[in-house]
Amino acid sequence: MLFRKANPNRDRFERQAEAIFPAIFGTALRLTRDREDAEDLVQETMIRAYEAFDRFDGRNFKAWMLRILTNLYINRYRQRRREGPLSSLDEEGSIEPVSSASETPDRLLLDGLVSAEVEEALGKVPADFRLAVVLSDVEEMSYDEIAQMTEVPIGTVRSRIARGRAILRRELEAFARREGYLKEANEE
Repeated sequence: MLFRKANPNRDRFERQAEAIFPAIFGTALRLTRDREDAEDLVQETMIRAYEAFDRFDGRNFKAWMLRILTNLYINRYRQRRREGPLSSLDEEGSIEPVSSASETPDRLLLDGLVSAEVEEALGKVPADFRLAVVLSDVEEMSYDEIAQMTEVPIGTVRSRIARGRAILRRELEAFARREGYLKEANEE
C-alpha cells in the first residue's frame, strides 16, 4: 500500500532525531574528519536507529543514537585497518566541488565556539583517543556512558581521555603562545 496511516512511532522518532541531528552530525564529522564519510555514517546511524526504535527503552535518545553512531564508526575503523588504505580523489589530484566549511551544520552551530586550530589539532589525535575526548568534552557524556558505548573498561576510557587531551594540549601549545593565551616562562 502506497499511502499508510500516520505512524506515531515514526513521527516520534523523526521529532527526536531532528532535535539531536546537529549533535550527531557534528560528532560524526569530528570522528571521521571527512564530510562525505560523516554523512554516510549519520545516514547509516539513522537507518539502524529507526529499524531498532521499537527496542529503544525511552530513556536517553541522544546517548542511544551516539552509541549506534560510535559502534558503526568503530566497526568501519576496524574494517579499514584490516583492508588497508584506499586511494582518494586528493591523491589523484582531482578537485571535487564542495560547499565551504562554514556552511556545514556543525560549523553553523559551533561557529566561534571551536576554532579551526582546535579542529585541526583534534584531527591529529588517534581515533580511539579522539572518540573518547569528543564524547566526553563535546557531547558531555559521563565516563560510564562512554565505557558502555565503546565497550571498554572505565579505566581505559579515563586513560584514552587523558592521553587524547595531552595530545591536544601539545598540539595547541604553539597556537596558545602565539595568540597570547600562554606566556613564555621568561615573560612572567
